Amino acid sequence: MKRVLFVIFVFIMPLACSAAEFIHPASFSGSEKEKKQVIEYIKENVNREYSAIGMGNPSTLRMMENQELKSFKQLTKVTDASLLDRVIDQYCGIGMCNYQTLLMMYNQEKKAASQSLTW
Repeated sequence: MKRVLFVIFVFIMPLACSAAEFIHPASFSGSEKEKKQVIEYIKENVNREYSAIGMGNPSTLRMMENQELKSFKQLTKVTDASLLDRVIDQYCGIGMCNYQTLLMMYNQEKKAASQSLTW
């Protein structure tokens, strides 16, 4: 029971306490306000994730922030909005709500949808 509470406290509570909100790439209009919100979300999320594992040094944070922003920009151009919604629901629901993961899983799901098992 203590482990469950520890996991909830360490992994779930920071998500609820984050000041910056997740911006859905499909609804992004490109306004300056939204751009600032995306950057703030990325900075807070990357800082929280990497500082938690002892990698909160500036070079790592900047590198991962840039990667997250690049992934966000790619997600704004996806063609299957319903697939993106499912990926976001699934991965944000388990605390893996970073744009790099979402892009990777969107691409994997899209690829898997056109494949079938063969001998």
